[in-house]
Amino acid sequence: MRVSTVHRARLTAISQTGQVKLTLPTAASTTADFAVGDWVLVHPQTHLLQRRLARKTLLERRTAGNRARQLGAANIDTLFIVTSCNADFNSARLERYLALANEAQINPVIVLTKADTVSDVREYEHRAAALQRGLIVVALNARSADAITALAPWCGVGQTVALVGSSGVGKSTLVNTLAGAEQELPQQTGGIREHDAKGRHTTTSRSLHAIAGGGWVIDTPGIRTLHVSDVDFGIDTLFAEITELAPLCRFRDCTHAHEPGCAVHAAVAEGTLDPERLTRWRKLREENRDNTPEQGRPRGSNSMPGRRNRR
Repeated sequence: MRVSTVHRARLTAISQTGQVKLTLPTAASTTADFAVGDWVLVHPQTHLLQRRLARKTLLERRTAGNRARQLGAANIDTLFIVTSCNADFNSARLERYLALANEAQINPVIVLTKADTVSDVREYEHRAAALQRGLIVVALNARSADAITALAPWCGVGQTVALVGSSGVGKSTLVNTLAGAEQELPQQTGGIREHDAKGRHTTTSRSLHAIAGGGWVIDTPGIRTLHVSDVDFGIDTLFAEITELAPLCRFRDCTHAHEPGCAVHAAVAEGTLDPERLTRWRKLREENRDNTPEQGRPRGSNSMPGRRNRR
């Protein structure tokens, strides 16, 4: 079965016959080790959870002031980073989601919702595409059936996508569109404030839904403040133009702040590197360093396979 919801003291999963409530083993005092999207072995009659199968990917983060990691969703193929064509669009916040996706080796796609509300969506598409080399950007109306066609390349049979983004950008609306009218429990949706495009938290927990086309979609609650930690590889991938210039600096430990012979600053002076990108790179690096415990979890662990042989 596949875990569809995770609560403090209970789990639900989807089987071939529908959704069931799992019975936790006596030794399991918490559900903290499980994530929506996990595959688990379950006794067919008692629904007693036997064990969790190895994960392909795991999206996780550490909340502010907490050394423990919060499990987001498991076995994801593509992460839809959802933002809307209004005041919600924030390059720095989108870069944080991209760093998390890169670290987990999950394919990121920027999804621009409310594309039907602006006269020229190309400005938003250009700003989003500039955030990471080779990044795919899709603009759509989350309520339209055309959204299914636009996202079909990532939603086929056996594929799992997860949606992340702020409240009010249309994640739950998009989940309902992808899942179709036949889903048992449609996601609740809500409005946004007009002056700042902020939405209410209509989704309060993660949940797994079948997509009409044969895939799976995981909805997640909106996140107002996203902190990064232990995502060195994710940041290096996100800011590839800076990562590739660093070896050309005169000093190996160049901070790209004030040292002579800095190739990064030379690129800024030549106009080939956006100075705002450098500022955001420095901020993310510093935050990542401050939030990452000195003794991190072992590389190559079950939760993040393949990290020793990165693409």
